[in-house]
Amino acid sequence: MREPALVTRMRPFTSTIFAEMTALATRTGAVNLGQGFPDTDGPASMLRVAKESIDAGLNQYPPGPGMPELRQAVAEHRARYGTHYDPDTEVLVTVGATEAVAAALLGLVEPGDEVVLVEPYYDSYAASVALAGATRRSVGLVEEPGTGRLGLDVDALRAAVTPKTRAVLVNSPHNPTGTVFTRDELAAVARLCVEHDLVAITDEVYEHLVFDGREHLPLAAFPGMRERTVTISGAGKSFNCTGWKIGWVCAPAGLVGAVRAAKQFLTFVGGAPFQPAVAHALRHELGWVDDLRASLEDKRSRLSAGLAEAGFAVRPSEGTYFVTADVRPLGFTDGLELCRELPGRIGVAGVPVQVFTDHPEAWRHLVRFAFCKRDEVLDEAVRRLRGLGA
Repeated sequence: MREPALVTRMRPFTSTIFAEMTALATRTGAVNLGQGFPDTDGPASMLRVAKESIDAGLNQYPPGPGMPELRQAVAEHRARYGTHYDPDTEVLVTVGATEAVAAALLGLVEPGDEVVLVEPYYDSYAASVALAGATRRSVGLVEEPGTGRLGLDVDALRAAVTPKTRAVLVNSPHNPTGTVFTRDELAAVARLCVEHDLVAITDEVYEHLVFDGREHLPLAAFPGMRERTVTISGAGKSFNCTGWKIGWVCAPAGLVGAVRAAKQFLTFVGGAPFQPAVAHALRHELGWVDDLRASLEDKRSRLSAGLAEAGFAVRPSEGTYFVTADVRPLGFTDGLELCRELPGRIGVAGVPVQVFTDHPEAWRHLVRFAFCKRDEVLDEAVRRLRGLGA
């Protein structure tokens, strides 16, 4: 039998950093600020609707595109941005945003095509490009002088596009850095996509979690972009239900059809009793999300201040669950090495940013910490981190 059994294109993706760091945290009893999931539940009315749906027998396959009630609620929600979609032909429910990204690439990208990613990137993006048999080209965010903000290098993005480029995958608010792309940055992406006839795939799962008065701007709302943008979002981050895995795609019917063609042979459908619950949340619990955003903004500031007090050089976090910190002021040079030591050494788990890139040397000084935890958990992590430089 052929050894190794795994096909060549998937050999770089045999494990994830999240599994490794969570296992370390569990083994050592560390405070886990590595994996981005909240430790509190979402709105009570949403949970009640899910329970009622189970009790009502809504436990079999839902319709392939997703329940009409949820597709309608998603379309209503996107209209808040000025982007309008037909819930019957332009909205598709997926098993989380991760499946949506994979299905979009499988359905829209040919083997040999190129896909441009912005690095650091969420780790599933590279694996999904490989599954599609495509080639990834990555463009790194750049640190802005004075502020430390990690912004989009528009010139580098333009230089990365070749005649083989089929798609650009854009994530804003951005995981792992917490950057929220500005209107000018997104307008530059839009102009590039129109000029080169590219498909834009946008991961907007943190759309509601933007801080300091910033505004989330969907790329599909920019001139010339609705007809070429696959907009992806989901309920997990906005409503503290990451384990439900309810995501969605919004795009013109032709693009949604391509995504659906791939998606139906991945999971077919998922989460029947959760779909009406998410529809309810989209329609009735956005006030709860406003409170969540305010809470997370405070937690961002709380953890950032604690990290700075512990000796890290903290980078600005404009949204998401995450803040990144430079380990060099503490005398360390390799974030991956440090993250493997931290759980046993002081009892805190983080994630090295370099594992989310094609150019790890440029990012080895940054570590990502998640602040979507209870205040007492963050305070305990900070207390332990203060001992790192001792």
